[in-house]
Amino acid sequence: MTIDQTSPDAKRQKTEMKIGTHSGTFHADEALAVFMLKLLPKYKDSAVVRSRTPDVLEACDIIVDVQGQYDGVKHFDHHQRDFSETFSPSFKTKLSSAGLIYKHFGKEVITSQLDMKHDDSKLGILYEKIYSAMIEAIDGNDNGQSAYPDDIKPAYSTSSITLPGMVAALNPAWNETYDDAYLDSQFEKASKLMGGVFVDLVKYYGNAWLPARDLVEVAIENSKQYDDEGRIVVFDQFVTWKGHLFELEEELKIKGQICYVIYSDGKGWRVQAVPVDPHSFKSRKPLPEPWRGVRDQALSDLTGIDGGVFVHASGFIGGNQTREGALLMAQKALTF
Repeated sequence: MTIDQTSPDAKRQKTEMKIGTHSGTFHADEALAVFMLKLLPKYKDSAVVRSRTPDVLEACDIIVDVQGQYDGVKHFDHHQRDFSETFSPSFKTKLSSAGLIYKHFGKEVITSQLDMKHDDSKLGILYEKIYSAMIEAIDGNDNGQSAYPDDIKPAYSTSSITLPGMVAALNPAWNETYDDAYLDSQFEKASKLMGGVFVDLVKYYGNAWLPARDLVEVAIENSKQYDDEGRIVVFDQFVTWKGHLFELEEELKIKGQICYVIYSDGKGWRVQAVPVDPHSFKSRKPLPEPWRGVRDQALSDLTGIDGGVFVHASGFIGGNQTREGALLMAQKALTF
C-alpha cells in the first residue's frame, strides 16, 4: 500500500529519529549509551534499530558501538584498531560507547535530570565526578581493562553482581530462544536496568553529593576562625565530608592541612581525626594518647574540659556533650 506523503503517518516516518546499534548479543556499554541518548529531547522518542547491516545502520541518525567509526557527530564506535580516546587527559581508561556518548552529551544528560542550567559553574564538577563514579568502570570493563594489577588474584567472583554481569545475564542462554525479537526485548530490559542505576546516581550526585561539597568548602574557608593554621573544620550540621575534604584540599593546595573535623551526631558532638587518606584507618594526628580509652568525668578531669564523653582507644575519634567542648578538645589536641 502506498502511503500518502502528506499524511500524518508519512510525516512521522520522515521525522522519527533513529538510534542505531548492533544486533545480537548486547553489553552494558551500548545499553547505557542508548538510554542516555533517549534522555535527551532530540532522541527521546527515537526508535532503536539493532542491526549488523551497514546500510540499515547508516540510515540512522546516530550510531553507537558498531560500524567501526568515531567522529563525535554520528558515529560512536570504539572497536577500531587505532582507537585510543579517553574522557580527558586526566584519565587513562579507554572509552566504550557509553563513555563516548557521555563525553559528548553528558552535560546535557545531567541537566535533563537535575534542576541545573547549562551555564551552572558546578556542572563541570558533576560531569567529571559522574564519569569517574560509574561510566569509567563500564568503559574499562567493556575494553578489558582491569581495575587491579594482573598479578592480583580475586578472593572471590563478583561477575554476577556487577552491572555488566547483570546485563550479560539478560542475553539468552545457549539453550534458549535466540531470535532478533527476543534479543531486542531483552536489550530493552538491559537498557532500562543500566539507565535506572545511572539516573539514580546522577540525582544523588546532583541533589546530595554536590550540596555536601558546597558545605564542606564553606567550612574549610571558615576554618581559620578556630585555628590560625586552618587545622580544624567545624560542621554545624552533619554532612558526608570525608571524600570532599580530600578533593578540596587538593584543589585549594592545602593537602594534609586539616587535622580534626567537628560535627554533631544528633546526641552530642564529635571530634574526629582526619585519616591520612580516605581509605585509611591511620590518622594524620590522632587524639592525644593519654586521653585514649578514657570516658565521662574522668575524661573531663584529665583534659580540663567539661562535658567529656569518650575518646576511642585508637584516638581516631572523641566526643563531648557540647560543640564548645568538642572544639576545645580539638584545639587542645593540636598542642600535643
